[in-house]
Amino acid sequence: MSTFRHQLAAVAATLALGVTSAVVASPASADPRQTEKTPTAVGYGGAISTVDPDASAAGLEVLRNGGNAVDAAVAAAATLGVTEPYSSGIGGGGFFTFYDAKTRTVQTIDGRETAPSAMRHDAFIDPATGKPYNFTPQLVTSGVSVGVPGTAATWQRALDRWGTVSFGEALKPAIKVADRGFVVDPTFRQQTLDNKARFAAFPSTASLFLPGGDAPQVGSIFQNHDLAATYRMLAKDGIKAFYSGPLADEIANTVQNPPKSPTTTLPVPRGSMTATDIANYSTIDRDPTHVNYRGYDVYGMAPASSGGTTVGESLNILDQFNLAGMSDADALHHYLEASALAFADRGKYVGDPGFVNVPTKALLDPLFGKQRSCSIDPTHAATKPVAPGDVTNYNGVCPMAAAPAAERDTENISTTNMTVTDRWGNVVEYTLTIEQTGGSGMVVPGRGFILNNELTDFSAVYSPTDPNRIDPGKRPRSSISPTIMLQDGKPFLALGSPGGSTIITTVLQTIFNRIDRGMTTPEALAAPRASQRNTAKVTAEPDFIAKYGSQLTPYGHVFQPSGDAFTSAAEIGAETAIEFLPDGRTLAAAEPTRRGGGSAMVVQPSP
Repeated sequence: MSTFRHQLAAVAATLALGVTSAVVASPASADPRQTEKTPTAVGYGGAISTVDPDASAAGLEVLRNGGNAVDAAVAAAATLGVTEPYSSGIGGGGFFTFYDAKTRTVQTIDGRETAPSAMRHDAFIDPATGKPYNFTPQLVTSGVSVGVPGTAATWQRALDRWGTVSFGEALKPAIKVADRGFVVDPTFRQQTLDNKARFAAFPSTASLFLPGGDAPQVGSIFQNHDLAATYRMLAKDGIKAFYSGPLADEIANTVQNPPKSPTTTLPVPRGSMTATDIANYSTIDRDPTHVNYRGYDVYGMAPASSGGTTVGESLNILDQFNLAGMSDADALHHYLEASALAFADRGKYVGDPGFVNVPTKALLDPLFGKQRSCSIDPTHAATKPVAPGDVTNYNGVCPMAAAPAAERDTENISTTNMTVTDRWGNVVEYTLTIEQTGGSGMVVPGRGFILNNELTDFSAVYSPTDPNRIDPGKRPRSSISPTIMLQDGKPFLALGSPGGSTIITTVLQTIFNRIDRGMTTPEALAAPRASQRNTAKVTAEPDFIAKYGSQLTPYGHVFQPSGDAFTSAAEIGAETAIEFLPDGRTLAAAEPTRRGGGSAMVVQPSP
């Protein structure tokens, strides 16, 4: 480690107990904080890949101490709640996918947030105007956007089903990081600056993340004593301390009466969540989605996530073509067109299966995929949006037709993902989120975590025929796509990413890169990305446009650079993956540069 990094990683925690947070300059003394980011690691005995070195180190410590992949995943996720608070934490939710090495089966937990029981169909309509609230700033920074959090319940359910340590043990590494602090990097500072106006609207948020009115400086140490105290309470009393009692009351009060600054000009609409809504929350054990792609069994997350069905359908479409025998331009053209077709079906059919009849079996039927593939013109991009397919009438024979379905994508980009495996061959792929970068912007006063704004994933205007319409108690549609691929019943590749609806295309493109384009897993992650979600223009990273834009423009593809109104970044995704090599080693891979680069670690490194 360089002298500069030693200086960044060195500080003494000198604040008194009860202080909300602190940003401390770094003295030149030794300290075990993790700052080095290595995007690829190969070895034995277990591995982990996350976006953050402190989180990866927390999980690795658990693996080295004899814990399994689930134990390590919960420890790493809790640590990400400290170091990646704008993307994850106990104020949000997520989807947990697990490969059990003993039974050779894949199982999942749906920890998606739910709408309050009193949420009205017109909750996103401004009563003052009778028109939908503006997406920003009204909806994204509001109580009405907050869903009942599912993350803490997901951790407990995963440990109960497959873990070997207690909830309290799993939280210990995160408590340590929250108390001693972590080194602020450029990504953390920039994400804070991107949210400065929103955070300043809430004294509870500003005091934590805008000390002295500014974002923490790069190289300083950020401590979150309130979150450490909240974790200690959960470690002692279990998740009942989150879903009932004073904390549940405080969460509900924050949603119903957003703790606004008297000087803010942001409207911050109120929500309707109650402590009873929080007490009634439960995770759902779901069967995974499954397709076979070129001999690999691909398992994903079932609805209410659209990840498994949309990735799976896209692969079924692509399976009809010899992509490996095509030029880069031809293969990428087919990838983009297959994704558009699957997104058309996502918009038409996918929602919370507790409220709508999702035709999951049909969407994943190879015959349906074959018939959808007939719509791809090998030399020209179809006019977007393309029509959804007819799931009630298909036989794998061309043609098929249906009316187009327009879909406005309101799913935001900020989430975080991890991949973990242990010495026994168990695998966890886990994606957790608070929705956009900074969630709702509201920190529960004195508790150290931000509440999600996940309910903005519902369609803004209610329609009885919309599978993603607002309903009380419903889970909004997600694109989270934690994916595990098996070969002959054993793990081959596990992967997942943040990125809102671009999660689906990131996972799909990485599989396409690895299987069809002959890239290694690190190469597949690092390759420039493009995301076609059934829109007139393809969202693509600038590097993708520079490399392939001129080759794909003759097909009729039109590109727009990635990036949005909420962040200065132009990246798509921040992926993690683990590949299981034929010689028994594991290759853990993370982003080399996106979101500041990721952190891959193995228990026993090897050449």
